[in-house]
Amino acid sequence: MAINAVQSDLLQLTQWLSPSFPVSSYAYSHGLEVAMADGSVANGVDLSNWIAGILCAGSGRNDAILLCHARRATVPLAELGELAEALASSAERLEETRAQGAAFVRTVNMMTARNQPALPYPVAIGAAARDLALDDATIVQLFLHAFASNLVSVGVRFIPLGQTEGQHILSGLHAVIAEVSAEAIDADLDDLGGAVFAADLAAMQHETLDVRLFRT
Repeated sequence: MAINAVQSDLLQLTQWLSPSFPVSSYAYSHGLEVAMADGSVANGVDLSNWIAGILCAGSGRNDAILLCHARRATVPLAELGELAEALASSAERLEETRAQGAAFVRTVNMMTARNQPALPYPVAIGAAARDLALDDATIVQLFLHAFASNLVSVGVRFIPLGQTEGQHILSGLHAVIAEVSAEAIDADLDDLGGAVFAADLAAMQHETLDVRLFRT
């Protein structure tokens, strides 16, 4: 059975954001490993609040705004990439967005015969999504859902939580994802910024952990 362009592009985006796409998303905790190790995030409620904060006022929101501007080509991609790197709150967060972006671009280039240079992760996805026959809301919501899903998975493995509780937490974040997505779509680059200091400090402290399961 033939599928239309929207269906095909939705499946393509879902593939890009899948845990199986080779960007090693499972290896990054985004500083959450520190919060779990020191007891700041010790249960499902803590985890939900932590992720919601990052989505609403941290890198989740910033990355969504950068993705939108990369897709619309409001400024050159190289400039957006530099801005994305400048917004990284720690050396490990900088490495995270660089490494995931480079892996994403490398794989998409091999799949499509493109020659896109490496870019930070949200900028790379936004650039690749320019040709998709999808609205901005769908793209940003699925991007943020994948981001939140990865952090929930970190909590499930480390706290630990049951799989069912993890899915309950992720479902509870859907309204937050929709709200942040709507805000990001209408945001200017001047709206970039963050105020999730605990998460930023945790990301800075991660490299000092004696035992680390995650890269960030």
